[in-house]
Amino acid sequence: QVMLVESGGGLVQAGGSLRLSCAASGSISSIATMAWYRQAPGKQRELVAAITSGGSINYADSVKGRFTISRDNVKNTMYLQMNSLKPDDTAVYYCKAVSIALLGYWGQGTQVTVSS
Repeated sequence: QVMLVESGGGLVQAGGSLRLSCAASGSISSIATMAWYRQAPGKQRELVAAITSGGSINYADSVKGRFTISRDNVKNTMYLQMNSLKPDDTAVYYCKAVSIALLGYWGQGTQVTVSS
């Protein structure tokens, strides 16, 4: 079992920055991939960025060059640095962990609101 707690969301003006954190606990050694997803009102949940235990990273095209995902294996925490935020980035951001056995775990989400 893996527990995930996100933090760092809030209200920011367009062009601003936020850093999200996702603290993991429980069966940490079983985690293979961690990722950030987001869901805007009336839209499907979408992948924002993912990072594997080996350090491979991929981003959604919409956030490339603006967002940076990272992972601190000592602190068992994943981060999402979000720069040059746009109103379209407004969503609830979720942390997800996928275990070696391909079990998925979700955090409770954190709201990010970007005002124009």
